[in-house]
Amino acid sequence: MIDFAEMRRAMVDAQVRANDVTDLKIVAAMLETPRERFVPAGLRNFAYIDDDLLVKEGAPARYLMEPMVLAKLLQAAEIGEGDLVLDVGASSGYSTAVLAKLAGQVVALEEDADLADRGAGVLTDLGLLNAAYVKGPLTAGWPGEAPYDVILLNGSVDEAPQKLLAQLKPGGRLVAVVGRGRAGRATVFTNTAGGIGGRVVFDAAVPTLPGFEAAPGFVF
Repeated sequence: MIDFAEMRRAMVDAQVRANDVTDLKIVAAMLETPRERFVPAGLRNFAYIDDDLLVKEGAPARYLMEPMVLAKLLQAAEIGEGDLVLDVGASSGYSTAVLAKLAGQVVALEEDADLADRGAGVLTDLGLLNAAYVKGPLTAGWPGEAPYDVILLNGSVDEAPQKLLAQLKPGGRLVAVVGRGRAGRATVFTNTAGGIGGRVVFDAAVPTLPGFEAAPGFVF
């Protein structure tokens, strides 16, 4: 019988705490959230690996970001207990479940209906009543609930997404990995009085979030 609770604790100790995640609220949220519930049944034994985890095959394939990257992005976002958060590319809902333990309300945006339905069911089973799925194109965000205190992008983007930045409150933060592969940089964008400012917080390589690829440049 697999002891998922022990695997979860090992993940937090070896992947999260060991990589400078010192926010005890994030540590507690990840210890309490059963990641195995958000992956296909055949992959539950791998739910706590130190890597991105495939949750749906196809074109595009969809992943859960590796736990360390997610935890460090959440720490960089400085989420308050009353914050309204938009989780872009929520996939099967793991990031949303963790966010629900940190924030006041979470809007989980997903364009894949199967993933959204699956994730919504798990959130209900776990009693996370402050998080809800909405379905729509990821690149459009969800202006109906904007503005947001925090926006999380579950995957890398080629450039800062202007439509999503426009949905931030004054002082709001968008966290994302910008760039692909070894060029990826986890970045916090903040809506300040002088405009949008960005700062790189760590290097990261995660799968690209569908729809956020830069348009190919003109070639003679």
